[in-house]
Amino acid sequence: MVRFLRPLVRGATYTRIVYLWVPMLVVSVWALVDDTRMWVPAALLVPVGLIPAVRTGEGVQARWLLTPGQEDTGFSVAPAKTWRDRLRTVVWLQARLLLGLSTAGACVWLPILAVELGRLSLGHRVDGIPVLRDAAPHWAYALLTPLPLLALYGAVVGLGALATAGARALLGPSAAERLTALEERTEQLLERNRIARELHDSIGHALTVAVVQAGAARAANSPEFTERALTAIEETGRAALEDLERVLGVLRETRTPVSSRPTLADAGRLLESARVSGAEIDAEVTGPLETLPGPVSREGYRILQESLTNVLR
Repeated sequence: MVRFLRPLVRGATYTRIVYLWVPMLVVSVWALVDDTRMWVPAALLVPVGLIPAVRTGEGVQARWLLTPGQEDTGFSVAPAKTWRDRLRTVVWLQARLLLGLSTAGACVWLPILAVELGRLSLGHRVDGIPVLRDAAPHWAYALLTPLPLLALYGAVVGLGALATAGARALLGPSAAERLTALEERTEQLLERNRIARELHDSIGHALTVAVVQAGAARAANSPEFTERALTAIEETGRAALEDLERVLGVLRETRTPVSSRPTLADAGRLLESARVSGAEIDAEVTGPLETLPGPVSREGYRILQESLTNVLR
């Protein structure tokens, strides 16, 4: 019983009614102009649906009124880019008009039917509804009075659910839009993995250098070596903080400033911190590192950083 009545407390139930009643405004305005040709609004929806921007408007309305409060609604708000999308929009406008007429009819006539059944049960005759015009008044009609209201409840909920499903099918993203969304999602995941790897390499290297330097300074028991070790720890920690600030800045931006990532041109500080930690390093550089392609230089820096970290461990 609770599940049956749950739609009564859902805001989407009532916003869907509003959504389905909107086409009736068009029909009502036309009825004031010419009530003898009521097929004209349906015919006018064909050229209107072929306008690319109409698909955007329909998608926005569907998001706000059919699925209020939901993030993943399944509706596209992009303009129609292909004739297939335009035709889908036309079909949806016709379906929305039909669903709107059905909803309006249910909301108007079913309550009237319930009232007339109640009048029959009280001994009054009914002239407004042809089906009940010849019915004799009887108290038993009181038992039938709730049925139109239950039918109204079912019609409103059912037509709203049908409209939502139909809108998702006809206003949903096209194959090209789904592919674009999938590519964007893949790029986001790859970017997250790259950021996680950079944090692991940068912070891991800094911590390894700090641990090795502190242990070596304690074992050497030399003020001069301790001074060099503390300097190396300070420089490595400062570099790690810069990397951390850069990565956090990337997370705050919609686009990744790849040019700010360290390259092999910055490898000198890695080699120096490793030498101060006690590692013997013989570096040979052939040619200017600044001329290397950006992706190669950035990945080379990370490989060198990870290699030095493993050696120090």
